[in-house]
Amino acid sequence: MCKIMEDMRNEAELNKAKRMAIRMIKAGKMSLEDIADYTELSLDIIKELASQSMQLV
Repeated sequence: MCKIMEDMRNEAELNKAKRMAIRMIKAGKMSLEDIADYTELSLDIIKELASQSMQLV
């Protein structure tokens, strides 16, 4: 049961970081490398989010 709760918490934190990164990407004021650093997400994930964000525009 603890493992399930921990997994859910980790997934929620990941989703929150991704949402924050998307907002930062759309603001266009920081480099993708800086966004990766601030959100603690990998640069590959940030690049993927940026690509997806640009497709929606």
